[in-house]
Amino acid sequence: MQLATRSYPTGSPGMMGSVQRSLAVLVVAVLLLSAAVATAGAEGASSNAGGGSGVRAPSGGQRFGVGEIVVAYADHSRWVTFLGHRPVPRQLVTVIRYPAAIDSSRMDVLAAPPARSAGPFPLVVFAEGYDITPAPYARLLQTWTQDGYVVAAPIFPLSNADAPGGPDESDLVNQPTDMSFVITQMLRGDARRRGILSHLLNPHAVAVTGQSDGGSTGLAAAYDEHYVDHRIDAAMILSGAMIPGIGGYTFPPPSPPLLAVQGTGDTVNAPASTYHYFALAPEPKFLLSLFGAPHLGPYTDEQPQLGIVERTTTAFLDRYLKHETGALLRMQRAGNVSNLASLRG
Repeated sequence: MQLATRSYPTGSPGMMGSVQRSLAVLVVAVLLLSAAVATAGAEGASSNAGGGSGVRAPSGGQRFGVGEIVVAYADHSRWVTFLGHRPVPRQLVTVIRYPAAIDSSRMDVLAAPPARSAGPFPLVVFAEGYDITPAPYARLLQTWTQDGYVVAAPIFPLSNADAPGGPDESDLVNQPTDMSFVITQMLRGDARRRGILSHLLNPHAVAVTGQSDGGSTGLAAAYDEHYVDHRIDAAMILSGAMIPGIGGYTFPPPSPPLLAVQGTGDTVNAPASTYHYFALAPEPKFLLSLFGAPHLGPYTDEQPQLGIVERTTTAFLDRYLKHETGALLRMQRAGNVSNLASLRG
């Protein structure tokens, strides 16, 4: 995989025209698709309740309904060029889920009232993989939100499945900075006097996570000296790897706790790629191995692996963002499943 060098062109962006319209259509598409996935996920959870499907049981804490908003954040310090268009400010359409003051069975309710009195809540920023959107990951993101996390999932402008002109993987080198930008925008929303995000976040409890190229994005934002964001308090890398050709993976201190997740049957991201960065990372660190699991399914719809990932990742977040007593024990129990998974660390 050959990647472009990081460059942020300067100059006047000109009229956005059809690019603006494309992004507006993308926002609507995300809302419709995430709602559809949420409905399917809720129906699946209902039909599997009490069975051996891997549906995660409550950890004992309060469970929340899931509210949702979609916000377009524009980074005017950086530009992006869509095929056939002039450079425009880099825009990140971001799907934000938050604990809502509604019944815990309700998912992705647009602009639902936030459960502000139960907060503040830790922030989790999730990065999608290449040639996909956040929608297929809805079940996993909803699980974290139900357990009391605000989850922001930006859509990367050039590498997502609906990018104008088709996805461009070379833009991966710009995505770690996108994650930091989204963290900044989320914290600004929290500091505002009014708004759904107002006074909803704990600014001292921030995690990054992502799958595939999204995992590579999160890995760089948390541990690469060229991108490192020291506001990050924990990182969960789901079948990710180091970004080729950029170097700088020095894990500059203070290095946040790491949970690496890898399917041993993954033919897209070779398990050796995960084992390599995991060996370099300082403690505390954990490696969840999913025996025979492929690249995408364990994070979208493949059971019982998805249930294992849900339980293990939630316990990790509970330990390092909420500092819950007993979370490490729950994590060990969730990640060590005979013939299915093992947790090391």
